[in-house]
Amino acid sequence: MQFQDKPKKRVIINITSLIDVLFLLLIFFMVSSTFLEQPGMKLDLPEAKESDAVKSEGYTLFVTSDEKLYLNEEEITLDNLLDRLKEIAPETEESGLILKADEEIRYGLVVEAMDLIRQSGIVKLVVATEIKKAE
Repeated sequence: MQFQDKPKKRVIINITSLIDVLFLLLIFFMVSSTFLEQPGMKLDLPEAKESDAVKSEGYTLFVTSDEKLYLNEEEITLDNLLDRLKEIAPETEESGLILKADEEIRYGLVVEAMDLIRQSGIVKLVVATEIKKAE
């Protein structure tokens, strides 16, 4: 008696639907993730042991080491800072204004800027720091 060899069936795994699902997941995570964009000023921020992470949105006032003031990317002076802050005060009610001052500048300039911020009607002010590294 002779046995006939049955042809073996090859198992084919269709991964097309798997690729579609992975592609959709990739698109979902890319669209839903938030990218924090920091405006391009290089500052050496003062360090603090404790600080809360704040999402950077809205307006940021930079005070550079050469004592120049920038409101986001726009260079301004102390003379016209108050007028400009009064213009943007209604827009900063939710997010507030972030103050990023270089640690090398004189303390009086930061106090002047904070005083002008208070006079403009902006009630929420966030002073940016860096987390102090353990030594």
